[in-house]
Amino acid sequence: MDVQKRILIINGVERAFVCNPEKDSLADVVRRLGLTGTKVGCGAGQCGSCSLLLDGKVVRACIKKMKSVPEYASVETIEGIGTAENLHPLQQAFITYGSVQCGFCSPGFIMSAKALLSENPNPSRQDVRDWFTKNMNICRCTGYKPIVDAVMAAAAVMRGEKTMDDITFKAPGDGRIYGTDYPKPLALTRVLGTADYGDDVALKMPHDALHLALVMPYVHHAEIKKIDFAEAEKMPGVVKVLTAADVKGSNRMLAPQGIVRKYADGKERPVLCDKKLFRYGDVVAVVAARTREEARAAAAAVKVDYKELPAYLNYVDATAPDAAEIHPGTPNCFVEQPLLKGENAGEIIDRAKYAVEGSFSSTREPHLPIEPDAVQAYPTEDGVTVLCKSQFLYGDIAFMADAIGLPKDKIRIAMNHAGGSFGYSMCAASYAIAAVCAMDLRVPVSLVMSYPEHQHFTGKRSPSYTNARLACDEKGKFIAMDYHTGIDHGAYSDFAGALTSKVCRFFGYPYQVPNIRGLVQTAFSNHNHGITYRAFGSPQAYTASEQLVDMLAEKIGMDPFELRYINVAQEGDLCTNSVPYRWYPMKSMMDTMRPHYEAALERAKKFGEPGKKRGVGLAWGGYHVGKSPDHSEIDIELNPDGSVTHYNTWQEVGQGGDIGAMVHAHEALRPLGLKPEQIHLVQNDTATCPDTGSSSGSRSHHVAGMATIDGANQLIAAMKKPDGTFRTYEEMKAEGIPTKYRGVYDSKWADLDPDTGHGWGAMGQNYCLYLAEVDVEVATGKVKVDRMTLVSDIGKVGSYQSVLGQAWGGFSHSLGFALTEDYDDVVKHATMAGAGVPKCNDVPDDMDVIFHESEHPDGPHGSTGCSESYQSSGHVAILNAIANATGARIYTLPAKP
Repeated sequence: MDVQKRILIINGVERAFVCNPEKDSLADVVRRLGLTGTKVGCGAGQCGSCSLLLDGKVVRACIKKMKSVPEYASVETIEGIGTAENLHPLQQAFITYGSVQCGFCSPGFIMSAKALLSENPNPSRQDVRDWFTKNMNICRCTGYKPIVDAVMAAAAVMRGEKTMDDITFKAPGDGRIYGTDYPKPLALTRVLGTADYGDDVALKMPHDALHLALVMPYVHHAEIKKIDFAEAEKMPGVVKVLTAADVKGSNRMLAPQGIVRKYADGKERPVLCDKKLFRYGDVVAVVAARTREEARAAAAAVKVDYKELPAYLNYVDATAPDAAEIHPGTPNCFVEQPLLKGENAGEIIDRAKYAVEGSFSSTREPHLPIEPDAVQAYPTEDGVTVLCKSQFLYGDIAFMADAIGLPKDKIRIAMNHAGGSFGYSMCAASYAIAAVCAMDLRVPVSLVMSYPEHQHFTGKRSPSYTNARLACDEKGKFIAMDYHTGIDHGAYSDFAGALTSKVCRFFGYPYQVPNIRGLVQTAFSNHNHGITYRAFGSPQAYTASEQLVDMLAEKIGMDPFELRYINVAQEGDLCTNSVPYRWYPMKSMMDTMRPHYEAALERAKKFGEPGKKRGVGLAWGGYHVGKSPDHSEIDIELNPDGSVTHYNTWQEVGQGGDIGAMVHAHEALRPLGLKPEQIHLVQNDTATCPDTGSSSGSRSHHVAGMATIDGANQLIAAMKKPDGTFRTYEEMKAEGIPTKYRGVYDSKWADLDPDTGHGWGAMGQNYCLYLAEVDVEVATGKVKVDRMTLVSDIGKVGSYQSVLGQAWGGFSHSLGFALTEDYDDVVKHATMAGAGVPKCNDVPDDMDVIFHESEHPDGPHGSTGCSESYQSSGHVAILNAIANATGARIYTLPAKP
């Protein structure tokens, strides 16, 4: 091995180390030195999370080999530019302007921006966006806008035009932080680079820890004949190769299907495949070795003898009459949910004077977090602890317990800091693999996937295939809708029942459509399995329904805004599920949007850029909040110093579990007059926190908020004296009054009827109306989204910073869904760039979110959840704008040139 002692000047200090210049990257070196603020995401120079400064120039350290780094070169990392007591202006601005969500990319952006400002102290917003695009700094959370805001603010401080105080949040005079831009409590750790994500924890494991590598045969469908790992076990550093024979439990994960028509038991997925491979990305064995490199080398040496079987890679092929059952004994079409409202919609459409129809399909959209999946586990005396980025800690325990052979109370899950998820980490498959290895080997283990491994292993948004029709009368009033959707859920049934029912709900939302006939059917295929993804189920429905509205407007010669205006629901109208909408802000929201729509039409009329056409598109969207029945718990405890601790499992994956818990607790405890710094958060460890439920379906703000109010009310009542003052901690103890209380919320709404689709099925609703303006290059068909305007109703906004981040970030995902993102070609789409992740200049800088703040009486502090609504239908506004510009209707996503 060609190793050398080298010296670099790192953050102004001479540092000596030993490396292999041919193999080691600059990122490897600085991370081995403990400077783990430099993150490695894609490992291929495509995401910029590893950006640092080398002799003053920004470089992507993960692809900068040490052989090309000069001796005594100057290296600057995030750890060298500021401290908690003395932040760099960029670090403070990133905190204040909401530029930090999951925070995995933040150090790379800050270092990249530092290099920009040293070259150009007074950049324009476009200069900043061009810089991040050129240097491949990718953010999947924020939509880029708040990052540009932060750079502009920091630049003003560095030029002397503003002070640090000017760009630091100040609470309003009344001290209330609910409904403000109060920053994320965890933002400081992100901008300092001190947050330990999965790969950072892997570097800080005990000396006896083992590293895991997955054996993936990379075949879509096959019968396993033999696994030969004899040579692999002899390789350097290898301790053991584990297979299904080493799994102590049933080796079958649990995937509950919910209340739908279902023909699968949800137990078809093995932890480690034993008899068959069901999809590209299945795992047959795991190598445990002293180093990650040794484990990977041995994994490549494992030989798998298999007999290839016919592979059905989409819904159409998998549901063909002659298709063999992918899971023997279970039909490939394994879930159904009909929806029936009013009279026979099909016959009404057949007789209608005005009707349109179309066949629409959507893609297997990848989540594309910047951080690939990373898990650690270690054995306890009679159980196991798993460290990961689960979005459903207690649920994932239930999903894996029987499979790995442990009672649920012997499994502890605690979160690492999470570098984004967007839903994929609801799946417990990698946690189960790590747990199995830790239990068998009796030592701590770490599994960190490469980005291609992450792409192949983790679930995706399920593709959809829809035939749909919509009809109206002579005045443009909708009279009937008819649809049939097939969902390709891939190899496994994770959350398939919930997905099926959710797709059903959003055809015709939030309109008054008196007659609907719908059927959603979900099938297994041999492609990547479907999993939860923000807006779960609604994008597939809106892809069809909101395009049909524009098609119908064109057919009857009516403006698409006016057609929507006369059909949105009004007080008393029934929603798609034959129950009233929770509230009816729709017309008022359209009144708010009207001047923006008219201005957009005027801009399109005046648009005269040679070789391009401008289009304007609308789309209604929104989502149901959570599920029913639902249950959530938190604990509130008074501390000796008068502060309060809030215990919960509001899983923080960047969306704001930290700030959400903070603002709810502060608002609910207002009678005590606490300052925000007197509220301490203990989150996301099943050893210390109760079950708050999953961070999914826009439920957490609603249910955790209601549970927090309940717990806070109990504590306040216990502290209150007859004279109206409050007991101290010492007085509580002296009187034998408990200082810790459990807050509980149970939703009271029934689930959907599996035969008709009638019912609430959720505790709340939210609404959003998108307006997109796009430019289309005539010669190539290339689309540029120029502006986005969104009118949103989620009740009273709890944290503007967090909610705006969800809106901007959600739209960036919607833009990718519309134009570039896919995981269909498992080779081409294995990388972040290959799968079509949007760069800074792909997402518009002009994104205007307008809050229509009505009081939501069923939710906490007049509010409800929001996240799913912000990725529900933005993509269809883009598709409608393309059609408006060109006359070409896009039926199949993505809309590539």
